[in-house]
Amino acid sequence: MEFFRIRKDIPFMKHALIFNAISFITFALAVFFLITRGLHLSVEFTGGTVMEVAYSQPAELAKVRETVSALGYPEVQVQNFGTARDVMIRLPVQKGVTSAQQSEQVLSALKAADPEVTLRRTEFVGPQVGEELVHGGLMALAMVVVGIVIYLAFRFEWKFGVAAIIANLHDVVIILGFFAFFQWEFSLAVLAGVLAVLGYSVNESVVIFDRIREAFRKYRKMTTHEVIDHAITSTMSRTIITHASTEAMVLAMLFFGGPSLHYFAMALTIGILFGIYSSVFVAAAIAMWLGVKREDLVKPAKKEGDPNDPHAGATV
Repeated sequence: MEFFRIRKDIPFMKHALIFNAISFITFALAVFFLITRGLHLSVEFTGGTVMEVAYSQPAELAKVRETVSALGYPEVQVQNFGTARDVMIRLPVQKGVTSAQQSEQVLSALKAADPEVTLRRTEFVGPQVGEELVHGGLMALAMVVVGIVIYLAFRFEWKFGVAAIIANLHDVVIILGFFAFFQWEFSLAVLAGVLAVLGYSVNESVVIFDRIREAFRKYRKMTTHEVIDHAITSTMSRTIITHASTEAMVLAMLFFGGPSLHYFAMALTIGILFGIYSSVFVAAAIAMWLGVKREDLVKPAKKEGDPNDPHAGATV
């Protein structure tokens, strides 16, 4: 299905240097904010108190969050788990206050709003657990990166693997830069969103790379940059349909999913927008600058009488 078909190829690679200069500036700003401001890590990473409470009726998370926030926890995590009557509350560490004191204080405030609320469980998550989560998250990111490079190197050519991973890491760093600049809370859900963006972005890169390979086979007289322009232009309708559909779902989570899904959806939104940009302009341009050519993707046809051809000279 196509919304439209562009008859004349758009010369994207003619402006590749400008597009990549914009990307480099954005990337540099993201790194700057990560270094100077850092990420605002959630309780899962920094440690804190986790409470599970139960209500007799479906809990109103907004009221629960408002009650807990009034105690001095402006960015407390409140979410359902299991059923609509079960609520999990994650409290950050406070100096001079023990985990037991935190849970007693919060439970008293919740009982003042609803006397029927009961405490199911409370536990302290130490910083050691947070260190393990950071290490596990970084290992997961590294494994995804290595897997993508190996896959693209076998599927296409190593130059495409290098180009794709540079473009995709560019997306990841920019997402982290947004979270550092605005000091949005970085939780396990956001980390999952970042890993999802990696897979989503590489999918778009694979589509474009596959179209580049087809164009090399079909149009023998085209230069490399003309082939890339044709590949990008011919996939624009597909890109708009795919990404618009995905973004519609993500925006629904962003606006209607509540605070629990807000930053997860925000990470996906930033990743999708920059993923389109990087897959189309950054990855393709880097592959071109690395010197990808027809011979890298299309095996030359063997000439008649080639001594290396095992069927040469065979008779029927």
